[in-house]
Amino acid sequence: MGLWDALLGRRRPVRPDLDQLFGLPSAAVTLEAAAGFRPTGLGSVCFAAVEGGAFAEVERQVRALLDADVAGGGAPVEASRDSYGYSWLLARHSPDDLPGLVNDLHAVNSELEANGFGPQLLCSLVGFRDPQGRSLALVYLYKRGTFYPFCPAAGGGERRDSALELQVRALVGDDLRVEEDLSRWFPVWGAPGL
Repeated sequence: MGLWDALLGRRRPVRPDLDQLFGLPSAAVTLEAAAGFRPTGLGSVCFAAVEGGAFAEVERQVRALLDADVAGGGAPVEASRDSYGYSWLLARHSPDDLPGLVNDLHAVNSELEANGFGPQLLCSLVGFRDPQGRSLALVYLYKRGTFYPFCPAAGGGERRDSALELQVRALVGDDLRVEEDLSRWFPVWGAPGL
C-alpha cells in the first residue's frame, strides 16, 4: 500500500485464507465446554452461480468429490437455491466428525477458487445446537477471511439472539479470526445446515 492510499484511507482487500476453516474443531471444543453447543454435523457453502459450461463442470466435479464416499455409507451432498438466487451445497457428517465436515467445506471452497470462481464464493457455515435447542452457525466470510456467529432467536421468525452472538464471539475469539465489523454479520435465514 502506498502513501497516497494511506492518506486517502484506502485499504487493500483482505485475502481469503481458507485454512482458517481448520480452526473450527478447536472452536467447537470451546463452545461445548463453555456454552454446551455441539456440532450438528451439517455444514454448507454458499456461492453465486454463474451461467456457462465451465462453472457447471466445476460444480459437477465438486459434487462428485463430496459424493465419493456415498457407497461407503456417507450422505450425498445436497444442492439448493435460496430466495435470493444464491446456490448452496450442504454436506452431512456425523456430529462427531467435525474434522471431516471441515475438510469437505475446505475442498468445495478450494475447488471453486482453483478454477477461477473465488469471486463467486460468499460464505461457509457450520451448524451447532445446545441442549435447550438453540441454533448457532459459525459463518466464514470468504471475501473477508473472518468468522462471525449467527444465532436465530428461539420461537421462529426472523429475529436474532444478539446477546448470544456477542457471547459466542467472546468465547471463540482465541480459536477463530472473528469479524470485527458487526455490520458484516449478515443474517443467513433459512441457510441449509442451520
